[in-house]
Amino acid sequence: MKHREMKNKKDKELKIVVGTGLDLSVVILVDNDDNPVGVEEKLAAHLNGGKLHRAFSVFLYDPDGNMLLQRRSAEKYHSPGLWSNACCGHPQPGEETAAAAARRVTEELGITVDIKEITTARYDLDVGQGLFEREFNHTFKGVFTSENIPFNTSEVSEIMWVSCEELRSLLSERPQELTIWFRALLMGSQFKG
Repeated sequence: MKHREMKNKKDKELKIVVGTGLDLSVVILVDNDDNPVGVEEKLAAHLNGGKLHRAFSVFLYDPDGNMLLQRRSAEKYHSPGLWSNACCGHPQPGEETAAAAARRVTEELGITVDIKEITTARYDLDVGQGLFEREFNHTFKGVFTSENIPFNTSEVSEIMWVSCEELRSLLSERPQELTIWFRALLMGSQFKG
């Protein structure tokens, strides 16, 4: 593994660990208070119990309060084909989390929408296949008014809008069709209708 040093905004030295995994993007490692403590290759941060890292989830609603769900592409390295919230991802070193969330909405869904951070959550979840989500997650919310969503088919295989009642039914009757982090976030009070 290669190591190199970088400085964050607080001029702390951060060690970057660059692995040899298939996905060469990196995630920001954090402590329990979301302070950066390092950077690691994305796939490596999800192996061997995972390492706590910064992430975000975006929830989009239509003006009637229906939530946009996306079915993850079959090409995803974990949780392929499962339904999840509108968009998820990881900010890159030096990138503000809100800017990263807005960027990923455009990359995954092909749209631009105003979003605002509504809460944070920390979870440790086994996603199967030896992969773990140990994330300090920043949750964003936005309202999207157009019916045209030209999503990126390498990221998303399909989308659907669901009412609170339909989402509750899906969560209680077919939870195995939802990503594990989406289920965890839905259990939070901010999403109860």
